[in-house]
Amino acid sequence: MPNPAANALVFLSSAAVLVLEILAARLLAPYVGATLETYTAIIGTILAGIAVGSWLGGKIADRRDPRTLIAPLLIVGGALGFLAIPLVDLFGGGLRGATATTTTVITAVAFFLPAAVLSAVTPSIIKLQLASLHETGTVVGRLSGISTAGAIVGTFLTGFVLVGAAPTRIIVRGTALFLILLGVVVLVRLKGATRLSGGTAVFVLLAAGASFLLGHPCEYESRYYCAYITADDEHPSGRALWLDTLRHSYVDLDDPTHLEFAYTQLFGDVADSFRPEGEAVTALHVGGGGFTMPRYLRETRPGSDHLVLEVDPLLIEISQDELGLDLRDDIEVATGDARLSVRDAGQDRFELVVGDAFGGVSVPWHLATEEFLTDLDASMTADGVLILNVIDYGPRDFLRAELATVGAVFGHVAVLGPASRFGPRDQPDGGNVVVVASQAPLDLDAILVENRARGGDAAALSGSELDRFVGDAPVLTDDRSPVDQLLTPLPTN
Repeated sequence: MPNPAANALVFLSSAAVLVLEILAARLLAPYVGATLETYTAIIGTILAGIAVGSWLGGKIADRRDPRTLIAPLLIVGGALGFLAIPLVDLFGGGLRGATATTTTVITAVAFFLPAAVLSAVTPSIIKLQLASLHETGTVVGRLSGISTAGAIVGTFLTGFVLVGAAPTRIIVRGTALFLILLGVVVLVRLKGATRLSGGTAVFVLLAAGASFLLGHPCEYESRYYCAYITADDEHPSGRALWLDTLRHSYVDLDDPTHLEFAYTQLFGDVADSFRPEGEAVTALHVGGGGFTMPRYLRETRPGSDHLVLEVDPLLIEISQDELGLDLRDDIEVATGDARLSVRDAGQDRFELVVGDAFGGVSVPWHLATEEFLTDLDASMTADGVLILNVIDYGPRDFLRAELATVGAVFGHVAVLGPASRFGPRDQPDGGNVVVVASQAPLDLDAILVENRARGGDAAALSGSELDRFVGDAPVLTDDRSPVDQLLTPLPTN
């Protein structure tokens, strides 16, 4: 095999492995979320596939003519790429719960074999290229370097270009088809290559067909989320926005004051209590989603100004096209990571800050740290109020740590929610709670009065009771913020 052909095959097969690795996160997200555990499972599985494929591929190439291996490996690797889609859908829909075990199982079932088969291409080509023992180091070093270069290009191409240009499943199918066609070219051009068997051809066709078999959970797809809208059968004008595994926002198309979720009702209670009724405020929203709170405040406090920090431009489009959002001049949206854009939001500007940014079931770790909360505090007026949505279950280690972190920045802190969620660690309960903080004293009685008027039964924890609940929980910092390890997801039956 000429060097240019060998180089190209090693480069392309290695690139394909990393394309599948990056896209695995988007395929898995609708079922297990996009957490650190998801990426850990993917990276570990792909590395295991590369290790096993390289080892066994080299061993088999020593026993058989490598010219008989290269084309089948590319073709079967492409077919397994097709098959990854239905396997994720099948096992993702069946194995409920975003635990480390279920995430690893789904990832291994779908992506271990394609990574292993495609990684066997490089040792087969190395064997074919070794004409002399005097050139072993040169050949192995060259092809290993080209393999790594292909992996780098595959990573950058997917993350920076492909994911933004086309839906994930189309990219996966396109990669699989490319590998199959590349294998066919090798069959035709490489002397000594084995003809494609009938069984292999049938497997390829079945795998390609299976990639279209199961239902696609995404109505919309962006660089960040699999998103879809559902109607409320009991409330005709109600719409829910789902992001990956989480029902993220609820909007009433006819009544912007309708707050469906208990935690958004608490948001409303805080917003209604901290200024005279109807008085305009300047508000910062960390996370846009369905823009529920900006609409609520627009209706209840006319003349208010809002700055919304939203990382995903697609959610703005969905909110405008499907959820009836009219931005107008009073709602400004800054797209990009809130950690960066908050620094350009202004100093001593906001009287109310609403934190409701989620990646999967947790706040992105860099939006939960003391440093980020310090940036928020700098953007707030002296008596400004911060409200945060936090979700945690079980021993609620993340909630306790987030409360400790908020307390390290703000002079007055409280947490609102059902009383059962603030019980002892050995009597676990969980769900959404709302953290309230300010440098000025908080009027918790006024908040609870609003909540009772709404029909709620929230409890407020502050002062020494809050200190006992937080205990020795650590303060989260940029240097140490193990959000995914501290957080306990929703228990499953």
